[in-house]
Amino acid sequence: MKTLFRTAVTAAALAMATTACTSAATGQAPVPKVTLDAVRLVAYDSCDDMLSGLREHAAENVGPWGFGGPQIMYMEDTAATARAKTTSNTPDHSTTNVHEAGVDEPDLVKTDGNRIVTVVDGTLRIIDTATRKVTASVKLTKKDEPTFTPADLLLSGDRALVLFRGGDIMVKSFAPPGETRYVVVDLAGQPKVLSTIRAQGSYVDARMIGSTVRLVTRSQPDITFPEPKSPDATEADRKKANQDVVRRAPLSAWLPTVEITGGSGAVRKDTVKCERVSHPADYTGTSLLTVHTIDLAQDVAATGTEPISLAADGDTVYGSGKSLYVASNPRWWFPVVTEPMPVEPVPTATDGAAPAVEPTPSDPAVTSSAPATPATPATSEPVPDPTPTAPPEETEVHRFDISAAGAPSYVASGKVPGRLLNQYSLSEYEDHLRVATTLTSADGKNSASSVYVLDAATMAKVGEVGGLGKGERIYSVRFIGPVGYVVTFKQVDPLYTLDLRDPAAPKVTGELKITGYSAYLHPGADGRLIGIGQEASDKGRTLGTQVSLFDVSDPAAPRRLSQLFQKESGSEAEWDPHAFLYWPKTGLSVLPLMTPKESGALVLKIDDSAVTKLGMIKHPTHQDKDYAYQPGIQRSIIIGDALWTLSWDGLQVNDATTLARQAWIPLR
Repeated sequence: MKTLFRTAVTAAALAMATTACTSAATGQAPVPKVTLDAVRLVAYDSCDDMLSGLREHAAENVGPWGFGGPQIMYMEDTAATARAKTTSNTPDHSTTNVHEAGVDEPDLVKTDGNRIVTVVDGTLRIIDTATRKVTASVKLTKKDEPTFTPADLLLSGDRALVLFRGGDIMVKSFAPPGETRYVVVDLAGQPKVLSTIRAQGSYVDARMIGSTVRLVTRSQPDITFPEPKSPDATEADRKKANQDVVRRAPLSAWLPTVEITGGSGAVRKDTVKCERVSHPADYTGTSLLTVHTIDLAQDVAATGTEPISLAADGDTVYGSGKSLYVASNPRWWFPVVTEPMPVEPVPTATDGAAPAVEPTPSDPAVTSSAPATPATPATSEPVPDPTPTAPPEETEVHRFDISAAGAPSYVASGKVPGRLLNQYSLSEYEDHLRVATTLTSADGKNSASSVYVLDAATMAKVGEVGGLGKGERIYSVRFIGPVGYVVTFKQVDPLYTLDLRDPAAPKVTGELKITGYSAYLHPGADGRLIGIGQEASDKGRTLGTQVSLFDVSDPAAPRRLSQLFQKESGSEAEWDPHAFLYWPKTGLSVLPLMTPKESGALVLKIDDSAVTKLGMIKHPTHQDKDYAYQPGIQRSIIIGDALWTLSWDGLQVNDATTLARQAWIPLR
């Protein structure tokens, strides 16, 4: 699904990325100062108290067009190697590239070494890795659903959880019941559906530890706003009418419902109970986050999902072994697009291309939670609607304790200035949460980045280090134990190394300036760091994919040992770490690669001293009646001595050493 969103975000991505090469302008607005506080979580006293609070807060934040603004696509960005338990008869194999070892993340494909499970066009298929054949399948979508129905997977033993997304979290739309659903499938023998869970709202993300899955959804109140009585109605009139509707809405408009259908067809319906809903002291009332708990080893139709809700927003999920964090920037509905811009060839004197035009930063986003419009005074002259003002950027982070079985419990919430890049901006270590953000001025021309350290028990600030990449923004973050790495970019790429051993006094220990940037950082061999991103000119113009090997053994003097540059290319691994494979045993590394002429998977060897290109794997050309195309490779897996690659068309098996093609398994 992420690949299909690429076209939808191209214009926004271009606007975002091309500002990287804009020189600093004079008269810039200063980076605003934002207070950093713990955010108090409060339980409602009663259902009446809950309804009253939700009505009033939602009424304050509703606008003339309802909740939120125009629909904008967002690429979620979102991953280090997690190893599955193996048995003596299971070949050595890679698993999904995840953020924290032992905390699995949903992805397009899963394997336990003996079988590969994936869902294409709504059909789950099981591929036997020994015979390299599809051995079983089950259709999970109905005839009236779209042919292309994107789905992610989690796998635990003989159970798979298939996650069909309902809408998109950053579109801020309310997904009616049935659009978002989670299907539990028994893989033993002929696969069969054990239960189907329809959760009200939009799917945000999920994490799994052992057989226990925590699913996060976001819902908006199920309120139908009236059409204006007059075509001449002002925005103030529309807003007042919407506020009246909100203040009359029943509690059921907010409380999310869950419908679970068992394999026998029996239906169980649950609604989140009032006593299981909490709220920060300051909240909008326009959205609820709900965390569902599913144990794949149990009968979900019998146990339910034990939902708990929080009157807050959320778009970024990070999980450690004992905590689940959901972060949001609730004061802004306009998302930051994190997918790098499509790579363009560099104009030359001979290609007839026009010279590059220096871009101007896009206008700052307008928030949906702007101050309420004042009443129109009694006058014969029409009063124009006020221009909304953008409040300071700030990110709220909510922590849930998941160390015990069953539903998680709320612990605390915190607030930091600035905006997260993605889940890698968060990291829990020794009872502290590290948070990396970029804070941008109101005119979008000035910015600064910082790393904050919060006490995980209270979410209060313990320490901070700022001044990273002034005038730039964060492009990638990686925390590895007590060390942090932050890449900022505008014209050159400073890679900062951070010493986080003392939570109260984090500090920058080293800095490396090179052209281009790393959009994803991955741990390599001891003292090594791998960067996947874009090379760029000294003016900040991107030139093509680069893979860098950094020596970070001396935190005070990071240096680049090796660089592989692929001209006029881009890789999905830049914005989706699940697409990157690094096999430490041999240094084999694989990432999708697209150029104007070809599409496939770039195969590399990354050791402790160099990045070396081994070859390019391509899938068979798809020949249709009227057109032909080369399928884009999305994932790579090592199983034994074979390299498996996945595209929407099928799976291909190549020898991991010689890269010779061994088998093709069509999936469409």
